[in-house]
Amino acid sequence: MNRQQSAETIAPSGTLWARMKADPQYAPEHLALDAVRRLGPEAAAWHARLRRERPDLDADGLANLAIKHFTTLARVSGAVSGAAGLPGAVVDVGVLAWTQARLVLHVAAAYGADPAAPERATDLLVLQRVHKVAETARTALGVAAGRERASRIFTGDSGRPFAGVLVKLGVKLAQMAGVRAARRLFAKMVPGAGIILGTWVNSAATKDLAKRAREHYRKD
Repeated sequence: MNRQQSAETIAPSGTLWARMKADPQYAPEHLALDAVRRLGPEAAAWHARLRRERPDLDADGLANLAIKHFTTLARVSGAVSGAAGLPGAVVDVGVLAWTQARLVLHVAAAYGADPAAPERATDLLVLQRVHKVAETARTALGVAAGRERASRIFTGDSGRPFAGVLVKLGVKLAQMAGVRAARRLFAKMVPGAGIILGTWVNSAATKDLAKRAREHYRKD
């Protein structure tokens, strides 16, 4: 994977964070839309390069490489913010959900699906269990796309209590990253709790997602 691309796409951008903070109800949809825009081309370039460099690998082999790489990233993605309390917990689960989106898009590319196609955003929301079916995911994406707006990350007056906005945002992102992550979100809010999103939690949630993604794209 290109090192510059990885550095630019390793976490949600400030613009995306601001968008999710301003509209926490649709945070997963905003993340999915931005992931396809920013990460889709990265996954496509990765697939093209691996096909040239490793012609011996079939689709399963390419998917295995992607799953191993992004599961490792997920394992160490907790506490990337360096912040404690609620803001740090929200950033942690957001980075985990973003890393999982990278995994799904790379697995899609491995099996020949265009990772930059708009329908991948729908796939992300269904595979990450934000929505049960594609129809409701597409509807929610349409709503989120119409509500996109930018502001500074975790600043500005949204007209709602700041802590309440962060809690709602954290819960939505934790649900996207996995049920276990949702349980851990509030534990980190306790002073002195330290790094809560541990390696086992992140790894387990990401491995479950990888299995669903492989099954989805392998049969398509």
